[in-house]
Amino acid sequence: MSERGRHLKNKIIIATRESLLALWQAKYVAHALEEAHPGLTVELFPVTTKGDQILDRPLVEIGGKGLFIKELEVILLEGKADIAVHSLKDMTAECPKGLTIAAVTKREDPRDAFVSNKYRSLDELPFHAKVGTSSLRRQAQLLHLRPDLEIRSLRGNVQTRLRHLDEGDFDAIILAAAGLKRLGLAERICSFIDTETSIPAAGQGVMAVEARSDDKETLDLISFLHDSDVASCITTERAFLAKVGGDCKVPAGIYVTAKDGGIEAHAFIASTDGKKLYRSERSAAVSEAVSVGKALAAELLDAGGREVLEKMQKI
Repeated sequence: MSERGRHLKNKIIIATRESLLALWQAKYVAHALEEAHPGLTVELFPVTTKGDQILDRPLVEIGGKGLFIKELEVILLEGKADIAVHSLKDMTAECPKGLTIAAVTKREDPRDAFVSNKYRSLDELPFHAKVGTSSLRRQAQLLHLRPDLEIRSLRGNVQTRLRHLDEGDFDAIILAAAGLKRLGLAERICSFIDTETSIPAAGQGVMAVEARSDDKETLDLISFLHDSDVASCITTERAFLAKVGGDCKVPAGIYVTAKDGGIEAHAFIASTDGKKLYRSERSAAVSEAVSVGKALAAELLDAGGREVLEKMQKI
């Protein structure tokens, strides 16, 4: 009997959203598990979350991005599944008690993608062009760069958003490049928006595998998926996210890269209309990953970000 057979479970159940992108990510992890552990059975447990069902209102109005994962986390806590696979940028800053991010994968392209049937880039958009996005982070940075743009809410999975564009509802839409690439839709990308112009969401381009904190067998089985270099970067990003509010209700972003044996972080907080935008950057040792994330958040909050966020809460 193999080492795995003697000590570890023979079946893993993966909780996943039902969108094509979520299923692609779950199947990616399933295939990796089957390759690493011959004889292991992997099953998917597809779930339609509240965030997937309510598409007629902006995400910020119905409870934030946690709506995409709450049901999956309940399934994990109830023991109906062993792991859940998420886009890390869809996760709130802290896991519920009893759950942990057990692994993060190598980062796919972290940039935002400009998609249009008429124009090649943001610079080509005419005055008052209609641009679709579901993200306050993207909205704030777009309006800071182009205050003339008409930003409209765009909800739904990738295919639904592309359909709205193709039906003429928008002049352009902004999507995560990683999702388009994973779905084999890279040809729809007209241009990439660099990470200086549009600082990504915390965890953008990274897949996270969530599991029960006390499920040592499962944690051991999936440990090979973990990318420690990416983990150092997203530790800073999530520390920043927790300090500024931890949800898509906050127009903020942070992108951290490994550099010269340490990490380099770029972050911002802005008003939703883009008129006020505060940004900063810091470099630090990997051992300071959490502290530098918190320090960046504190700096931007003190610079004016706190006032911006307080005004948003009163609206």
